[in-house]
Amino acid sequence: MQHTFSSPDGPIEVTLGKDDGAFALAGHRAILIGDGRLRVTLGDGRIMFGHVAKVGDVWWVALGGHTYRWERMEAGASAGGNEGGLIAPMPGKVLQVLVKVGHTVEAGQALMVLEAMKMEHRIVAPSDGIVTMIHFADGDQVEQGASLLEIEAESE
Repeated sequence: MQHTFSSPDGPIEVTLGKDDGAFALAGHRAILIGDGRLRVTLGDGRIMFGHVAKVGDVWWVALGGHTYRWERMEAGASAGGNEGGLIAPMPGKVLQVLVKVGHTVEAGQALMVLEAMKMEHRIVAPSDGIVTMIHFADGDQVEQGASLLEIEAESE
């Protein structure tokens, strides 16, 4: 399954599979063995042990003397194309619009909350900017791929 994670260098696309209870990534396998412990079998056969913890939407992995921060980016939580529009990741209902046209927003700031499949999904600003258009209001139904709002990036 394709996932997008945030990183200091920008979004990273990852294909992550799961078989026999283990996660597979680029020839490596990882399995949770209880109490936050993780067993990783590297592509060359070496085995490493680490720890994993989920805090909010962020996974923290301690492995091989390093700590890694993995935050999964929800589909639709970043700009679509070069227009600064944000799109609905799936069909759902707008629970709350958190900004107004003309508001200055910061990268990562929550802009809208959608409910889809009985879960809440935050739509966040992909960069600093100004909200230029909001296409839906609280309570509106949206289709997957609908443009929810638009942000014009701030010039430096």
